[in-house]
Amino acid sequence: MKFVTGLLAAVLLLAGVAASHAAVRIADDRGGRIGTYVDRFQDLRSSGESVIIDGLCASACTIVLGTIPHDKICVTSHATLGFHAAWDFGANGRAITNPEATQLLFSMYPTPIRRWIVHRGGLTPRMIFLRGRELQSMYRPCYLDAQASANGPGSKAPPPAVVVPASASGSAASAR
Repeated sequence: MKFVTGLLAAVLLLAGVAASHAAVRIADDRGGRIGTYVDRFQDLRSSGESVIIDGLCASACTIVLGTIPHDKICVTSHATLGFHAAWDFGANGRAITNPEATQLLFSMYPTPIRRWIVHRGGLTPRMIFLRGRELQSMYRPCYLDAQASANGPGSKAPPPAVVVPASASGSAASAR
């Protein structure tokens, strides 16, 4: 009986260790409401999980850069960050830039990201994209399990990832 209890305790301990090293994978996320993303990423920061950006992370999704510690974020070769000004619907139903929300969004980004944005004209209604070597020079590259296993033993694969589904609304209407 002691053996079974000890074995069960060891299994539960190992399961807890594996869970604490999980990673969240972001792919095909077009953004949404700023407040929703701030809450989501603050919860993620509190969990201590790492983030793998492996596809599009645009609009409010990019708040991840200012919420999650830099050493907990890695980017794959497929990662693309999309930035634009925050906006609201105007009286006639058309999108209008919200300067206060845009400034808040901009202030959330780390300094290298802010510099990159300023160098490209700032946050405007037009989407600008950061990807490839330029992005990988700012964030450590990560490799998905399939790529890491192809590199052989000793390669550094990220922990198992949980996919963050794209927001329910991919439209800019919720990106403010």
